[in-house]
Amino acid sequence: MNRLEGQVAWITGAGSGIGRGIALALAREGADVILSSRRSEPLEEAAGEVAAAGRRAVIAPMDVTDRAQIETAVARAVDQLGPVSILVNNAGVNTPLRTATEMAVEDWDRVVDINLTGAFNCFRAVYEPMKARGEGNIINIASMAGRQVSLLGGAAYCASKHGMVSLTHSINLEAAEFGLRACAILPGEVKTPILKNRPQPVSEKRLSLMLTPEDIADTVVFVLCQPTRVVIPEMWVMPAYQVSAQPLP
Repeated sequence: MNRLEGQVAWITGAGSGIGRGIALALAREGADVILSSRRSEPLEEAAGEVAAAGRRAVIAPMDVTDRAQIETAVARAVDQLGPVSILVNNAGVNTPLRTATEMAVEDWDRVVDINLTGAFNCFRAVYEPMKARGEGNIINIASMAGRQVSLLGGAAYCASKHGMVSLTHSINLEAAEFGLRACAILPGEVKTPILKNRPQPVSEKRLSLMLTPEDIADTVVFVLCQPTRVVIPEMWVMPAYQVSAQPLP
């Protein structure tokens, strides 16, 4: 439908799962995309799918915890596509051992640095240009763990996702007057590769009932296509079984 024609979207964690789904959905709506993750190979594959949808894609491999890498990669991509008007902070990790009392301190640092500080770093990389143009959208892919603490999510993951939600509200408080809009999307369980890090295996039945990356991508498109007068600070998206009174499958 080309509702995002003329927009340039930068998606982190774009090589697989939710990020890849979002990149393709935005391309189908007319946006050109900058694709980031740590590994180039999956980004090349995603870029091919974007090209097949008729849009331009630039791969920008980076570690979102490295501000110098971010600055260099984004500057190169912007030279090719134009200024970023949409940032989707999707890069995220978890660790198998998740409790605050048992997890390695290095795992705490890694999860918080990527999930939370990485989102902050990427936001700061686009903030001044967005402010100067008087427009911009920031989508932070958080999690239901950003509102509900659980042993399943774990201490570092829940803390980082709570932080993402708080960061989203801070961006709106500080930058809405300059035309920026920020939204935290809080998915429930999604069938993505990150599930392999869960301490307990997930049943096939439960996997079949989970959200898909395409569900989250459709949600992102919905948020971005609202009139500029509309801000959606938070949006929960849940599989039916997670809001039901019935036992989990």
